[in-house]
Amino acid sequence: MAAATHHLAIYAGSFDPITKGHLDVLSRARRLFDEIVLAIGDNPDKPALFSAAERLEVVRTLVAEMVSQEPDGAPVRVDHYSGLTVDFAKRVGASAILRGIRNITDLASECQLAITNRQVAGIETVFVVTGEPYAFTSSSLIKQVAALGGSLDRLAAIVPPVIIERLKEKRDDPSNPLGRLAQDQLVE
Repeated sequence: MAAATHHLAIYAGSFDPITKGHLDVLSRARRLFDEIVLAIGDNPDKPALFSAAERLEVVRTLVAEMVSQEPDGAPVRVDHYSGLTVDFAKRVGASAILRGIRNITDLASECQLAITNRQVAGIETVFVVTGEPYAFTSSSLIKQVAALGGSLDRLAAIVPPVIIERLKEKRDDPSNPLGRLAQDQLVE
C-alpha cells in the first residue's frame, strides 16, 4: 500500500481586496485538502489598490478568524509571491492550484489557464464554485464602486468590514489614487 500523500493546494490571486466570495471558497476548500497556502500575487495587468503588505496584514487577520471559528478544516497559511503561480506552486510542493469560479465566464477563462498549467507545469487545478450570494462579486467591481463614490457601507454583504474601513480610509486620503479619483468625481 502506498504512503499517504499530503495534499497541499495554493489558492492564488491578487486579493485586492479580498471578498467574502474568496473567503467562502477558502472555507469550503479547507475540507478538501490537508493544507492550503493562500498566495497573494501581483497582477501586472491591474494596478494594485492595496499594497502587498496591506493585503498580507488584512488577509492573515481574516484567515486567522476563519480558522478559529472553523477549527476542523485544513490549516491555512498566507504568503506573498511574485512571478508565475506555477513556479510558486512547485516551490511550496503544491499538488493543486485552487481556483474559485463565480459564473460561466470565469469557467471559460479558468479552464484555458488550467489546461495550460497542466501542460506546462504538470499541476492540476481544482475549481470550487463560490456560494450564490457572491456569484457576481469581484474585486474590480468593489474598486469601481469605491472610486466612483458609491456607498461603501452597501458593500457589507460582499466584503468584510475591515475592507470597508480600509476603502473609506483610502477614499478620504487625497494623496491616495482612490482619494484623488473620488475628489475628481465630486468636482464634476
